[in-house]
Amino acid sequence: MRIPVELVETLIIALDEGSLDAAARRLHVTPSAVSQRIRALERIAGQVLLVRSKPVRATDAAHAFVRYARQLALLEQDALSDIAPSVATVPLAVNADSLATWFLPPLARLAETHEVVFDLHRDDQDYTAELLESGTVMGAVTSREDPIAGCRVSALGALRYEAVAAPAFTRRWFEGGTDAAALAVAPVVDFDRRDDLQTRWLRESGIDPALPPRHRVPASQDFAAAVLLGLGWALLPTLQSSAHVDDRALVRLGGPDVVVPLFWQQWNLRSPLLDAVADEVVAEAHRVLEPDELRRRRS
Repeated sequence: MRIPVELVETLIIALDEGSLDAAARRLHVTPSAVSQRIRALERIAGQVLLVRSKPVRATDAAHAFVRYARQLALLEQDALSDIAPSVATVPLAVNADSLATWFLPPLARLAETHEVVFDLHRDDQDYTAELLESGTVMGAVTSREDPIAGCRVSALGALRYEAVAAPAFTRRWFEGGTDAAALAVAPVVDFDRRDDLQTRWLRESGIDPALPPRHRVPASQDFAAAVLLGLGWALLPTLQSSAHVDDRALVRLGGPDVVVPLFWQQWNLRSPLLDAVADEVVAEAHRVLEPDELRRRRS
């Protein structure tokens, strides 16, 4: 069985654009032609590949086709780079705290030396691997150490988190110290419903995590700002919190640090561009993150 390139290309363009009409405009064909191509690919697969929602969504059966299409596009870009240079798009997945603290500088260096733009997908480090599995991205910062099928993995290091709060918040809620009674009622700031760092810290401190009230602030810089403004206490990466602790804008609450090991996973595809991305990301992580060996000694 052979898979016509124009069919899988149409599939990923529909997913990237969010609708068949938008895909038709990008491909300079009619929406009917886009629909016919998708149906032809679904006949080859023998399964539905695209949920016609707003925006359109890939089914699980589509993931292999999406990966195939993006890998073809990357190989084509590599092949043409010396003949007719053009700007390549590299989709990557990264957790919010990495994005806010260390992930952008290596991408900026790459943009200075390569014709590339980055399409960043932000998700919790426990879930970024799913974007790699589905073919949505080519590489991901993830907490998953075991290689995803068709991918290779490199250790990046670890993000260390510490519990902090603003001085005024500490005086109000922890005047007598961060004991169980105070932690049971002091407001907590979570990133979103997937954020379990504060829950882990409370549990490790012997506190029922269901007790304290919770704010949710789903943007990393705004999350840190909420803590600085005294909305609640939370765990921040030491890369983000240490300067604020030094200038006394934040106070450490003590208790156990939470250490999150991170890994880089990318398609096991020999691509000079993708390898350059990996080299820069891994080198930056090794420079700024806590070494994994140190993490093991401290755990």
